[in-house]
Amino acid sequence: MIEALTMKAGYTAVIAAIGVLAVLYRKFSSAGRNAIPLPPGPPARWFWSNALPAVNIAHALTDVVREYGPVVSFRQGSQVIVVIGSVEAAMSIMEKEGGSLADRPRSIAGGEMLSRGMRILLARSGDRFRRMRKAIHTNLQPKATEAYQDMQRENARNFILDILNDAKNHQNHAKRYAASVILRVTYGKSAPTANTDPEVIHIRKVIDHFQVVMRPGAYLVDRVPLLRYLPGYGKQLTEWHHVELKLYRQQLGRVKSEDQNKAGPSITKTLLEHTEDHQLSPDEMSYLAGSLFGAGVDTTAVGITAAIMAAACHPLAQAKVHEELDMVIGPDRAPIFGDSSSLPQLHAFLLEAFRWRPVIRIGFPHRATKDIIWQGYRIPEGATVYGCHWAISRDPIVFPDPEIFNPQRWLDEEGHVKDNMKFIAYGFGRRVCPGMHLANQSMFINLALLFWSFRIAQRPDAPINVHAFSDAVISHAEPFEIDVIPRIEVAKLREMMTTNDCVG
Repeated sequence: MIEALTMKAGYTAVIAAIGVLAVLYRKFSSAGRNAIPLPPGPPARWFWSNALPAVNIAHALTDVVREYGPVVSFRQGSQVIVVIGSVEAAMSIMEKEGGSLADRPRSIAGGEMLSRGMRILLARSGDRFRRMRKAIHTNLQPKATEAYQDMQRENARNFILDILNDAKNHQNHAKRYAASVILRVTYGKSAPTANTDPEVIHIRKVIDHFQVVMRPGAYLVDRVPLLRYLPGYGKQLTEWHHVELKLYRQQLGRVKSEDQNKAGPSITKTLLEHTEDHQLSPDEMSYLAGSLFGAGVDTTAVGITAAIMAAACHPLAQAKVHEELDMVIGPDRAPIFGDSSSLPQLHAFLLEAFRWRPVIRIGFPHRATKDIIWQGYRIPEGATVYGCHWAISRDPIVFPDPEIFNPQRWLDEEGHVKDNMKFIAYGFGRRVCPGMHLANQSMFINLALLFWSFRIAQRPDAPINVHAFSDAVISHAEPFEIDVIPRIEVAKLREMMTTNDCVG
C-alpha cells in the first residue's frame, strides 16, 4: 500500500514537473519571439481608434511605406495590423508564407452580421471555406473558362457596337459587358443592358452596401464586439443581409426551376447538380454564386475603364498596340482568342493599366496563423496583414518612375512578356481571386477588339483627371469623356461586329 502511494506520488511529481517545464518553455520561447521587434510604424492607437488612415487610404498607406519601409506595422490596442508595400516583401511574405496567411481576420460587420459567414471572400479558413473553394474551382480553372470564350467575344463585339453608337457612355457600356458575362457564367442568363436589367440594378445596390462595410474601420463593432448585442445596433446590417440573401435565393431558385435539359451551363447549375459532392446548404450555394456575380460585375468594368483612360492619356503607348494589331491581325478580320500569344504589346498594355490604376487599391485583409519572421522583424500570430496593391505598384525598385505609364517595362529585350515580374492584381497566395482566368479573358478580348476598332483620344474640351477615383475598396473612375476614331470603315466595322464570323 505504501509502495503504491509512493509510486503514485512519484508519477504526480513527474507530471507536475513536465507541466512546469512546458509552461516555462512556452514562456521563454514566447519571450524569445517577442524579443524580435515588430516592423516599424506609427505610434500605437487606443483600441477604439482607427489605426489605418480614414480617408484616401491607399495613397496615405503608400506615404507611410515611404516613411517607415516596405513592411509597416500599426498597433490598435492589442491588435497588430501589418501593411506590405513592396514587390520583394509581398513575394517573400504574401506568397512564400501563403499557407500562414490563408485565413481572414474576424470581420464582425461584414463577415458575420452582413454575410452570416457565407461570403467566400471573407470566410475564415476551415471546412466551410474549403468546401466553397472546391465547389467553384471546377468552373473557374483555366481549362474550364475556355468554354466561355465564344460568349465573351460575342459580348465584347456588342461592347464595340455600344462604343460606336454612344462613346460618351463608355463606362456604362463596360458595366453592361461585365454584367452580361457574369450573369451568363453565374446563372446562365444574359442582361440586355446594364441599366434596365432588374438583377443588375439589384446587385449594384448590394455591391454599394458591401463597399461601405468593407472600408477599414467603418464599423466600431469590429473593434468593440460587444456592440453587436446592443439593441438596434446592427439593424442596418441586418436589413442589408436580408436584401442580398433574398436576391441570391431568387437567382438560385430560378435556375433550379428551369428545365435542366434546356438550361445553359452555369456555375449555379453545376452547384445544384453536385450538392452531394460539395455539401453546401442552399443558402451557402446562393451566397457563393451571388458573391461571385457581385465581384465580377464590379471589378471587370473598372478594369476596362482604367485601360480606356490609359489609352486616351497615353497615345504613344496605344500606338504601339495599334502597330502590333496591324501587323498580326490586319484590317480584314477581327482579333480572336487564338491571337493572344502573338500580341505581347497588348498584354503589356493590360499589365501596365492594372499597375497604373489598380482595381482594388489596398487589397483584402489576411490573418497570420503563426509568427512570420522577415528580415529581422516579426509579424505576430493573429496580426491582420494587407498587401497594399497601390503601394506595391509604386515600388520604385521594380517599377522605376512608377507614375509614368510605360507598358514596355513588362517586356524583355526580345519583346516577350517577362516571366519574372509578378502580376498582383488578383491578390495573393491561397486567397487569390478564383475568377482571375475568366477576368483575364474578358480584359484581353475587350482590349483587342477595342484597339483594333478605334483610336481613343482625350477630348480637347474635356481633359481627363487621371486622379479622380472614388476612395473605396474597389476604386471607380469618376465619369470622363473620350473621342473614338474608327480605324476601320464604319459600315464594315459595324458589319464585322454584328456577323458571327468566327470563334476565338
